[in-house]
This record gives sequence, structure tokens and C-alpha cells, in this order.
Amino acid sequence: MYRRSFIAAAAAATLPLARPALGGKTSTLVFVPQANLTSLDPVWTTATVTRNFALMVYENLYGRDQAFNPQPQMIEGHVIDNDGKRWTMKLRDGLLFHDGTPVLARDCLASLQRWLKRDAVSETINARVDAIEAPDDRTLVWRMNRPFPLLAHFLSKVQPQPVMMPARIAAATDPFKQVSEIVGCGPFRFLADEYVSGHSAAFARFDKYTPRQEPASYTAGGHRVLLDRVEWRVIPDQATAASALTAGEVDWLELPQPDLVPMLKRQPGVTTGLLDIYGTVAIVRPNSVLAPTNNVGVRRAMMAAIDPREALIAAMGEDPTGWRAPMGYFLPGVPAANDAGMDFRRKAWTSAEVKTMLDKAGYSGERIVLLHRTDQVVYHAFISVVAEQFRKVGLNIDEQMTDWGTIVQRRTSKEPLDKGGWSLFPAGAPGPEYVDPMLANTLRSNGAKAWFGWPDDPKLEAAYSAWIDAPNDSTRRQQEIAFQEAAFAYVPTIPLGQYLPQAAWRSNVTGLLKGSAPVFWGAEKA
Repeated sequence: MYRRSFIAAAAAATLPLARPALGGKTSTLVFVPQANLTSLDPVWTTATVTRNFALMVYENLYGRDQAFNPQPQMIEGHVIDNDGKRWTMKLRDGLLFHDGTPVLARDCLASLQRWLKRDAVSETINARVDAIEAPDDRTLVWRMNRPFPLLAHFLSKVQPQPVMMPARIAAATDPFKQVSEIVGCGPFRFLADEYVSGHSAAFARFDKYTPRQEPASYTAGGHRVLLDRVEWRVIPDQATAASALTAGEVDWLELPQPDLVPMLKRQPGVTTGLLDIYGTVAIVRPNSVLAPTNNVGVRRAMMAAIDPREALIAAMGEDPTGWRAPMGYFLPGVPAANDAGMDFRRKAWTSAEVKTMLDKAGYSGERIVLLHRTDQVVYHAFISVVAEQFRKVGLNIDEQMTDWGTIVQRRTSKEPLDKGGWSLFPAGAPGPEYVDPMLANTLRSNGAKAWFGWPDDPKLEAAYSAWIDAPNDSTRRQQEIAFQEAAFAYVPTIPLGQYLPQAAWRSNVTGLLKGSAPVFWGAEKA
């Protein structure tokens, strides 16, 4: 049967552009990010700090509201017809890139093609899409070989993001290499001549950006910029960053050290609170290609060796409102969360029991290279506990202290351990990635196309595909159980738990939007 559905276009009227600074005064907000900004390409890396950078500079066809629902962002809306096998998307009128050129459908097509060569979702989309076309300057057409109702959900994902850039950049840049020129169409322009890795980055309001009319909600809606300029200042030492906030030298700390938050709460002119309402999932990522962590039995023993409560208490403190552990492979409280396999995770395994598991797996003391992140207190704290727990059960841990920027570069390597390779590294996956199998980038197990660590498990992939093609929510719940069972059996990653860090900002900064990433639209500084 022919079916046609339509998401209504936004009203023609748009929000007014940000007001100019009064009296010639420039409104500048100084932000301290959680880590150094080492990569500027959100397609090349999934680093959270790069995601936050990209949300300022780039835009997606769809945004994602606080309930994780996709909403038209760069497009007016979409039409689905041909029994669900054709999607037609219309770009909003007047979209401009930061270099002054108009955003055309062929730019979006080139950007999507680059993203699909890199993102773990490419197999899912490519198996269902016969062609993506740009028949005119404002129209994108997706031709499917079968109905694909979740297309908008995929295109609204934020890590890695299907960001739109000029075709001259997207088409000319290998997705496995980083772009050398940053040109987006988002609400802020990146000031490349002011960027110093390890020190600072700067952004200016894009005066030709026209926000949507709808209220802002996470990455969706009207990105109304009220600041003239945003400066990111990298301050690795947490005590120094807290002192700078107290003195009014900076305006916003994304991730202050948890044990400094009580002190910051007492400071005049400082406000603290939970902006990241979905938190972050602390994970340990094993290398599924190199021995000994390519051994499923060793990975399961490693999971059993870790007491996630101890790890998150070390990172976030005793207050249980700041963390949730243990957890399975979905975010606590979301519909996908289930009890499958959780007995294994909840059990307090003794050292003797874990050693028996390692013996059965054939582990005989092989070196395990653990990349230990030292430049962010949460990661440093929880991986210190994990390393000690590994040693207690007899794992031969070669703990290599390094910064996150180095890990981002090094984790791409598949070289042997004696040639700079790695076995494990700690990371934090944004909470929304664990809402359902679709967004679980760290859980995809499609081999060479998977996230760093490259797990390869047909059972996990079968459950993933079945979830994508499920006809209703009831069937999806069943597949989420199958997905979690397969994940506990294979261990593509080790989730420790969810942590909910508070942010801190000067009290004269208002309008900060809650979500799972720091965004700067709506923010004002008196």
C-alpha cells in the first residue's frame, strides 16, 4: 500500500538574530573543557571534546531533543512515500557556510558519503539504502530497498556526528584522515588563527546564522546565540581551574574535580549544578584483535575482577547520587535496560574465582598494556582502581601513563604490543549512546569497521540487526535482551557504571541548557 507521511515544516518566521553587544562591549564567555582539543574532525574521532567542539561549529540534518527524539534541524522536514522506501528531505532556505557559500544538497551528499565510510552505522544504512541523491540544490532523496523507519534516528546521532561541510572539503578528504580546514554552518565560527592545541581555542558568533523557531532542546531547536565570543581555555590542573573560576578569570568549568565541588558551592559568585542529565558511562575498552585481550575468557575474567562500585567511588566520591553501578549494556532507567546477564555483573567475585577463570582461558602471564589517562581526574581515578584490581588477580599489567590526546592518536594502531600497540584504555561514553543498540557505537561488533578495539561477534550483530528491523517496541524489548546477553558473553567493552558529574559556572552566566553535552546557544553573561 502507498503510504505518505510528513513532518511539518517550521513556520517561515525565525527567531531574531542575537542582539549586538551594547555600548560596543563584547560579550565573551571563557570555558574550561574537560580535556585538550587535539582533533577538530568529528568524523575522524569519537572523542567527547571533539563532539562538543563540533556542536558549536557544525550542524546535522536532524537534531536530538532531550527525550532522544530526532527533530528536523537543517531541513524543513521530510516526506516518506513509496511504502516507506523513499525519504525526501528539503533543506531550510538561506543556510550558509562560514565561508559565505550557500549550503547545497550536494554538500550534504558529500558529507554523508564521507561519514558513512567511517561510522559504525554504515553497514546498517548501506544494507538498506540503494542510493542517496541530490536532484536539486535543496533536496536530498534516499531510495531504500526496504522500509527504514529509523533513518532520522541515525542521522541525529551526535557521536560521531554526520556533520555537514562544503563538498570541496568532504569529497576531497579521506575519512580516515582529518580535515585540514574547518568550515561549518553552525552558530559559531571556529577562529583557526587563535587555536593552540593544549592551550586554547576561540569561537565567534556567526552573524549570518538563522536559528530555528522552536525552543532549544539539547541539539534540536533554535540555537539562538547571545554571546559574541566563546573561548576555550585548557587547564589540566583541576585545582588551578577551580581557583580561576573562583577569581572570575574563567566563567564555566565543564567537569570540575568532584572533591572540589563542595568548596566551589561555598564560593560567592559561583553556581554548581547538574547540566549533563544523562551522565557518562565509564568504560574500559579491550583490544579484541591483539593477545591476550582477544581471548573472550580473559575479557570475561577482567570484567569479573573489577568492582565497579569501588572504581566509581574513587572517581566521584561516596555520594550515591553522583553515580550508578553496576550497570549492564544500557543506561539505567531507559526502556532498553534489562536484567539479562546481570547476575554475572552483580556477583562479588573472589580473587580465587577470577584466577580460576583466567586459568581456564589459558592466560599465562602475558603482558597487558593499559593506557592510563592522567589528565582528567575521573578517568585517572577509576582506572587506578581497575589497574590495582587487575593485579590482585594475577594479570600482568604494563600501566603506561599518558594524556588523552595521546590515547586518541594511539588507539587507532593495530600494531603488536612490542611495537607500540595497546591492550586496554579507559574512556567515557556519553549516556545517550547506551539508550538502545542503535546508538551504542562502543558495542558494535562488526570487526574492522567497529570502534577502536575492533570486536567481531556475529551474535551481537545479529541481535543488532534484528532490533533495527523489529516491527514494534515489544519486539525491540526482546532483541534488547538478546543483545545484552550476547554482550555479556563476548565483552566488546566493560561498562563500569554511569556517573553524573556536576558543572560549575559564574553566577552571572545564565541560560545554560541541560542535556548530555555543553552547548553555548542560549547562554548569556551579565
